[in-house]
Amino acid sequence: MDTMTLEIDGMSCGGCVLSVEKALGRVEGVTKVVVSLETKRAVVEGKGLDRQRLADAVTDAGYDVR
Repeated sequence: MDTMTLEIDGMSCGGCVLSVEKALGRVEGVTKVVVSLETKRAVVEGKGLDRQRLADAVTDAGYDVR
């Protein structure tokens, strides 16, 4: 099991958190996503995670990855 942490800009509410969680959850190999509005981070667990794919999913949802 791999774990990656992404720093995310542009989230301002619980709805944003849900959008990012859904977007990341759709990426192949992802088994668990925890997004924190307070820390502006997403912790993603899964198998064979690809950082660029995760970043693209967040960007496609309308947020920025640092």
